[in-house]
Amino acid sequence: MIDITNKIFTHRTAIAQAIVKVSKQETIDAVKNKTVPKGDVLEASRIAGLFGIKRTSDMIPDCHPLPVEFAAVTHKIEGLEIIIETEVHTIYKTGVEVEAMHGASVVALTIYDMLKPIDKEIEIVGIKLLKKKGGKSQYNDTLSRTIKTAVVVCSDSISTGKKQDFAGKAIIEKLKKFNTSINDYSIIADEVKIIQEKVQSLYESQVDLIILTGGTGLSKRDVTPEAIRPMLDIEIPGIAEAARSYGQHQMPYAMLSRSIAGLKGNSLILALPGSTRGAQESMDALFPYLLHIFKVMENTPHD
Repeated sequence: MIDITNKIFTHRTAIAQAIVKVSKQETIDAVKNKTVPKGDVLEASRIAGLFGIKRTSDMIPDCHPLPVEFAAVTHKIEGLEIIIETEVHTIYKTGVEVEAMHGASVVALTIYDMLKPIDKEIEIVGIKLLKKKGGKSQYNDTLSRTIKTAVVVCSDSISTGKKQDFAGKAIIEKLKKFNTSINDYSIIADEVKIIQEKVQSLYESQVDLIILTGGTGLSKRDVTPEAIRPMLDIEIPGIAEAARSYGQHQMPYAMLSRSIAGLKGNSLILALPGSTRGAQESMDALFPYLLHIFKVMENTPHD
């Protein structure tokens, strides 16, 4: 199975279709009139489809068990065809397109089984996905330009050469997946003045996204939030809250992070944890979603 540990919960939907084709009008009449010997074909197959949707992970080895928040099976008769649609919703880390298609296939097979005593030429002529929605692809805004980005490591021990930087490099690796360019990568000491001077310089260079890592803990030398907060024109609490909430599912100590985010002019500034794991998890929690900020600014008229 694919590892979905680091994915976030989103509302995901899928609609699938299957078509059962019979060979004569008498079969369709029997379905409509509920005179098929094995019973009510449409209702029995609807129930079977719901079971199929919910039991997908038991049948398809790489499908994850997931909460089915909503499922529906509908039938439409057109000529000699019974058109089946299944719709599935979940709020989870992975999509439900296989659940929808599995449900549609079970409905079709149930109809086939119930009608074969009265029609020997039934066909299942197609099973396909009609629509799916949700996941990162839904929130990956297409921007008209590349976002200029800087990554700043705030650490006394790394800046003096006592330790190597892994968190900053992990952030850069994550950024490669998105429409960003790394315009600056720096390692500086945990000093309010030094941090503020560096951020101000990047801001004046019109860097769009400034990501700092380190200095968001609880030691006396962790001063990144104190340096950044007075520089912000607008603080955006939801960004840091989202990172902490996501991290809390991975590691209970995430609640101790003092990450902060906000805008200075049109530059988005993020202060993320200094641990490699904390930085990676924060990036997983926030990207590509927060790039929507730049889409909003693109579409906002300036005075």
